[in-house]
Amino acid sequence: MTGDELTIPIFKRLRQDGTLYREGDEVSLERDKALKIYHTMLFTRVLDERMLAAQRQGRLSFYMQCTGEEATVIGSAAALEDDDMIMAQYREQGALAWRGFSCDEFMNQMFGNELDYGKGRQMPIHYGSRDLHYMTISSPLATQIPQATGYAYGQKLAGKGRCTITIFGEGAASEGDFHAALNMASVHRVPCIFLCRNNGYAISTPSSEQFAADGIAPRAFGYHMQCIRVDGNDLIAVYEATCAARKIAVETNQPVLIEAMTYRLAAHSSSDDPSGYRSKEEEAIWRDKDPILRMRHWLEAQGWWSEEEEKATGDQLRREVLESMKRAEKLAPPPLDSLISDVYDMPPPLLEQQLKDLKQHIRKYPHAYPKGASSMGFSAQEIEQSRKTHEQLQQGGEQS
Repeated sequence: MTGDELTIPIFKRLRQDGTLYREGDEVSLERDKALKIYHTMLFTRVLDERMLAAQRQGRLSFYMQCTGEEATVIGSAAALEDDDMIMAQYREQGALAWRGFSCDEFMNQMFGNELDYGKGRQMPIHYGSRDLHYMTISSPLATQIPQATGYAYGQKLAGKGRCTITIFGEGAASEGDFHAALNMASVHRVPCIFLCRNNGYAISTPSSEQFAADGIAPRAFGYHMQCIRVDGNDLIAVYEATCAARKIAVETNQPVLIEAMTYRLAAHSSSDDPSGYRSKEEEAIWRDKDPILRMRHWLEAQGWWSEEEEKATGDQLRREVLESMKRAEKLAPPPLDSLISDVYDMPPPLLEQQLKDLKQHIRKYPHAYPKGASSMGFSAQEIEQSRKTHEQLQQGGEQS
C-alpha cells in the first residue's frame, strides 16, 4: 500500500468565491449567527492590525496575530455551547471575542493595568476568563493538551453533556504532551475535541521538517480515535466539522481529533521575521485564500452583507479599538501587594521578604519606574523623601 492511499481527504464546503462545492447543498448556519461570526472575524483582524502597530510604536511589549486563521478559531468556537471549556494556545483571541470578551478586557490584559484579571503578571495576549469558560493561556507549548483531557474527564463524571476543546499548532503536536493526552483521552473515553491548527510552520520550522507522515490527523488511528481533516480557511466547513465532533464527544464520550489546514499570514509573533524562512510568493498564494474574504463572498451571495456594511463596520471597529487602547494606557498598574497574592493562601515568609525588599528599592529609586511610585501605592510624603534621598546620593557621587 502506498502513502498516497493513506492520505486523509480535506472536508470542504466553500470555494474562495463564496460558492458551495456542491450546488444545492444546505448550510446549517442561520443568518444572525453567521453575521455574528463575521463581525467577530472582522474585529479580530482589526485588533491584530492595530495592536501590532502599537507594538511597533513601543506602546506594547509583545503581540501575536490570528491573521489568516480566523475561520479555524472562530468557526470552532461558534460550534460549541457557551459553557463548554476552551483551552487554547496563544493565537485564539477570536474564540474569546466570540464568547463576549470586550475590547476593554483585551486591552486591560495587554497593558497589564489595574483592571487586568491577571493583575499584570502575564505577557500580553495571555488572556483568560472564568466567566467565559476560557482557560488562561500558558506560554509553554502543549501544556494545555493533557489538561484538557483531565478537565474533560471531570465533565464526563459530572454528566451534564459538556465538552472541552483544546486548540494547538502542529508544532505543539510534536511535544510529548500531545501523545500522552490523546492516549489518556481515548483510554478513559472523555468528551474532548483536539483541534490542531496546521498552519505549516512551528515558528520557522516547516511541516516537512517536523514529521514524515500525512500530517497530524492520522495519529488519531494509533489511539483508536475518530478524526476529521478540514479546510481551516473555510468557515462553514470548520463550523460543521466541530459540530459533528462535539456531537460524538458529548453523546458517546469519545475524543475527536480535528486537523484544520490553514496558514498564518502574519509573522509568528512581533519578534519574528518570516522573510527568513518563507517566500513572498508562498504568502501571496495563501493571501488569495483569505478566510475573511471567502466568508464575505458567501454572505453577500446570501444577500446578508454589502459593501456599505463592510466599510461602516470596519470604521466603527477601528474607532472602538483605538479608543479602548487609549483608555487602557491611562490606567494605573495593579497594586504592588497583588504581586504575591492568589498563589498561596498565606504568602510564605520568603515572598513577604522579597516584596519588602522590592518596596525599599522603589522608594530609593522612584523615578526609575515608568509610571512612578505614586501609581504603586506609595504616598506623596514617601516619594518626596525618596526624591531627596536620591538627590543626596547623586550629589555625593558627583563630589567623589
